[in-house]
Amino acid sequence: MKKIPMRRCVATGESLPKKEMIRIVRTPQGNVVIDESGRQNGRGAYLKRSLEALEAAKKRKALPRALECEIPQEIYDELEQLFSHE
Repeated sequence: MKKIPMRRCVATGESLPKKEMIRIVRTPQGNVVIDESGRQNGRGAYLKRSLEALEAAKKRKALPRALECEIPQEIYDELEQLFSHE
């Protein structure tokens, strides 16, 4: 039996299978990107794929804290788009 990689959501604190999460990355160049592949270089933070988790992350400033940088509004908008279509 293969072990499922688990990751903790920065907003809700839940541990979920990596596949159920989305990874946001601060690249070595300092850009913040949404990492669909989960393989990009840089400091990553995982977020549960739900609008509730996104709201919680915004309220608690979980992403800026996890990635140690400012998060552009476009990233939040993009995540909102992604989650509202799932």
